[in-house]
Amino acid sequence: MLDVTRLRVLVAVARHGSVTAAAHALNYAQPSVSHHLARLEAETGTKLVQRAGRGIRLTDAGRLLADRATEVLGRLDAAENELAVFAGLRAGRLRLAAFPSALSTIVPPAAAILRDRHPSVDLRLTEAEPPEALRMLRAGYVDVALVFRHETADGGRPGQRDAGLGRPAQRDADGVAAGKPGPATDGDELPPPAGHDDLREQVLLSEAVHLIMPLAPALGGEPPLAPAVTELWPADLARLADQRWIGGCDRCREHLLSQCALAGFTPRIAFTTDDFVAAQALVTAGLGVTLLPGLALRAARNPGVRTARLRGTRRCVVAVRYGEPPDPPATGVLLEALRLAAAEVPARSRPGAASPDALPVP
Repeated sequence: MLDVTRLRVLVAVARHGSVTAAAHALNYAQPSVSHHLARLEAETGTKLVQRAGRGIRLTDAGRLLADRATEVLGRLDAAENELAVFAGLRAGRLRLAAFPSALSTIVPPAAAILRDRHPSVDLRLTEAEPPEALRMLRAGYVDVALVFRHETADGGRPGQRDAGLGRPAQRDADGVAAGKPGPATDGDELPPPAGHDDLREQVLLSEAVHLIMPLAPALGGEPPLAPAVTELWPADLARLADQRWIGGCDRCREHLLSQCALAGFTPRIAFTTDDFVAAQALVTAGLGVTLLPGLALRAARNPGVRTARLRGTRRCVVAVRYGEPPDPPATGVLLEALRLAAAEVPARSRPGAASPDALPVP
């Protein structure tokens, strides 16, 4: 059995890059850090660090153990927190990682719901794109990861590589998962993906993807599409093959490439930004067109753009947890707050009417 304290020392050395910096971060004396490293090498029978000039660096074995130790220590810290809040949510601490457009739309009202219903629960928020959010979840740094995935009308994900997220299963009339893959249903509690940890996911929202074009063509040019066009299918994107495109984050850019491939062309990506405000500004300036999901437009819509809904594809917003059910009570109340907040997204976007672009949990 490896000593937890020594594992923490190794992780600190890996994270901070030197014995001195690790000692400072841990509030240890420098000789104490060196002693723990020497004892850990004796316990493992493996060289974990080696001299590099005046400092040290981790060996391949040291980096491997540090990576595994990060995950193990994260899960231990998460377990301690879950035990602390298990009875009555007393002085609970909840940690949520979410991508930017969700952090700007779903998360604030969810945090307000949580504060009103459970004021003793301390919610910590971290902005992270889906791959990083899932890594944080596996390592125990967050309790819930809010991520997204793109899906076609038949439930497929052309070109989409969801690290850690499995393909949703269809459900029969009784809600039992069937063998054939199919589109996700809002509120579905999906089984853990085969071969991918114990990740469990719940769909909170299914939203439309939109083509974003300039409201007024630059320098008197022709508009990318006629103003009357408000909806189109992926095949229609071929009419924009000569346009410059603005790519988003890795997953959004992959989705853009797959949709354009369905139309038979490869987009000429002139700019790349994961900032949806910047992307709209580039469109307004006449520098290209792009694809954006509904939440990005609800978070901040530039008045200089017009949109056309892209049929046949949607983006699902998914809450992911780690471990077998049931969820700890604190995690359960956070999920309920997120579900309620997601259900209110259409009402907030169009007062007095539900938006056809978002399908929240019933």
